Amino acid sequence: MIDHKKLARTAFVACAALGLMHADIAGADTFVPLPGGAVTETLGDGTEVRVRIVGESATISPSMGATPLHRNAWVSATAEVELSAPARAVKIEPGYIVGCQVDIAGGGANSGANYSSDWAGRNPSAGASLGGNLSLGPGRAAKFYLLDLEGPDAFGSESHRPFSRTTGTRGSVTWRNSTIGLSGCAGYAQARVFTEVEVETATAKQVVTVWGLPFGLG
Repeated sequence: MIDHKKLARTAFVACAALGLMHADIAGADTFVPLPGGAVTETLGDGTEVRVRIVGESATISPSMGATPLHRNAWVSATAEVELSAPARAVKIEPGYIVGCQVDIAGGGANSGANYSSDWAGRNPSAGASLGGNLSLGPGRAAKFYLLDLEGPDAFGSESHRPFSRTTGTRGSVTWRNSTIGLSGCAGYAQARVFTEVEVETATAKQVVTVWGLPFGLG
């Protein structure tokens, strides 16, 4: 004889368990592997500069604000620089662009410095800052740098710089679980990694920029 009450209780428990599982999955972090980017340019003196972003990823997390206006992500990657000849100075300056309901794809994944100039021209309020806690409304974008390295300036006072300095033919900067916190954006939001590398040799000085692909912040 079939116990219909027992079956009903079993079905209810199973449905409740599935509901809890679904809620847990919906609120879980989402890991997103990303392709990074690479660009190679030749300076005026013939020095070849190759800049790559490798090991890029983002973990999109439900915001502590728990509203559609809040987004949170942890980002990781390594920026690598390789030169065909030693340089006097190399500055590696990684960061991200974050946009709210605005196309931050520019003209392509590796549109480089032209994209940076074009992007800034379309957004008069755009500027660069340190730290990834941003508040943006629809149609706005902001650019920020990851590094905030302290050190004395020429007069002995404390100074901050958003770049790592090296010499020779190789250099790199790695970041792990750096935060992008966005508030105020009711629509779709995206972010995009970049790294600006300033290379100075005995006879040339130039900035080379590499871009990754845009990714959604939820």
